[in-house]
Amino acid sequence: MLWRLVLAALQDDTLDEDRRLAILARGAARLAAHRLPEGRRPTPDDVMRVAFEEFSIVIDADRARTALRQQG
Repeated sequence: MLWRLVLAALQDDTLDEDRRLAILARGAARLAAHRLPEGRRPTPDDVMRVAFEEFSIVIDADRARTALRQQG
């Protein structure tokens, strides 16, 4: 479900910008966690880097931390 939301957020220019960035940050957090070695938790810097590299967006550390908290 998350990846459908991410794809929609990347393409839908009518979506509220805060909502769009929150969805993309959650996707970046999930990708960052998946790419790290077993047992290592992603940091906000990891999430911000993935968001920029994969989605070409810049998110701030607060949004990255929120996405990590939501990921659990």
